[in-house]
Amino acid sequence: MNLNKMPALRIGALEVEIPIVQGGMGVGISLSSLTSAVANAGGIGVIATPGIGQFEPDHDTNPREANKRALQYEIRKAKAKTGGIIGVNVMVALSNFDDLVQCSVDEGVNVLFLGAGLPLGLPKTLPLDRLGELATKFVPIVSSARAAKLVFRAWQKRYAHVPDAVVVEGPLAGGHLGFRKDHIDNPDYTLEKILPEVITVVKSYEEQFNKSIPVIAAGGIYTGADIHRFMELGAQGVQMGTRFVATYECDASMEFKEAYLNCKKEDIVIIDSPVGLPGRAIRNKFLEQVALGVKKTFKCPWKCLKSCDFKNAPYCIALALTNAKKGDLEEGFAFAGTNAYRVDKIISVKELIGTLVEEYMAAAMQRSTKAESLT
Repeated sequence: MNLNKMPALRIGALEVEIPIVQGGMGVGISLSSLTSAVANAGGIGVIATPGIGQFEPDHDTNPREANKRALQYEIRKAKAKTGGIIGVNVMVALSNFDDLVQCSVDEGVNVLFLGAGLPLGLPKTLPLDRLGELATKFVPIVSSARAAKLVFRAWQKRYAHVPDAVVVEGPLAGGHLGFRKDHIDNPDYTLEKILPEVITVVKSYEEQFNKSIPVIAAGGIYTGADIHRFMELGAQGVQMGTRFVATYECDASMEFKEAYLNCKKEDIVIIDSPVGLPGRAIRNKFLEQVALGVKKTFKCPWKCLKSCDFKNAPYCIALALTNAKKGDLEEGFAFAGTNAYRVDKIISVKELIGTLVEEYMAAAMQRSTKAESLT
């Protein structure tokens, strides 16, 4: 082990100097400002696509085009600010999944993260028989070894190609979770438990396809020591979201960031999202009203999520998250990871990455010293 620096994360021909992926956070929390700052600091910056077109003037009348245009704009804006590695996160559950994936590939993003549903198929507009020739690397986000197996098996059968890396997200993450409510606190479903299981699944495909497929750990990772621990368990990188919210460069409003600064441990709660998934968020008046049965009136310009039963939904989650991004937490709420209450100040992305690297190196040194004392 090189005790002078963190090991690089390699995805195909891409070399990521700092093995940290900034998690995609919608609506509008991670756009070009945060993404480019993380890329400039040596990690992978990620633009989130859910609701990205909400801020376009024609969103209500022409939502598909508005979303595609907004994504194109944010990718180009990020690229103008950095020569680093840029990713885009597209939720499989989005009605315009195909449009956003195609747009990301057309714009030449380095990495495409596919989550919130199993990406068993890709848009037919892509050159599906030549996926390996594309500049864009494909990385599904899964929450179990079974899910990883389903995705890899489907791609092998359909495309004679498998994903270039995989993110395994545990139950301590923020936002929508890929777990049943009764599994979230179950020790059988911790990231420590599911990470090695996913690595085992991926290993067999590495051998079959003669390529390295890194596994990236996500969900509840907060310090550099956490990063070291999961990399000791076999992860080749980590994905982090919560820490990046409390940065100057984060695209969220100051009110959104202050929700993180002001929350306590007991304020981090599991909610039932209108789209049929549990989610982790910061409790506020909006969520308390919804829990009491208050129905928020809204117009649905289009069914942006495939699973949304908008006629019976107590509120529009896209609208609530858009309001929160803009700072209106009376009519919205903030998604957050389990450790959001530990955030106590806003710093720059560069400082945050520097701190994480220092903490990682200290943990690596401690491990090395301990190992030497035992020999």
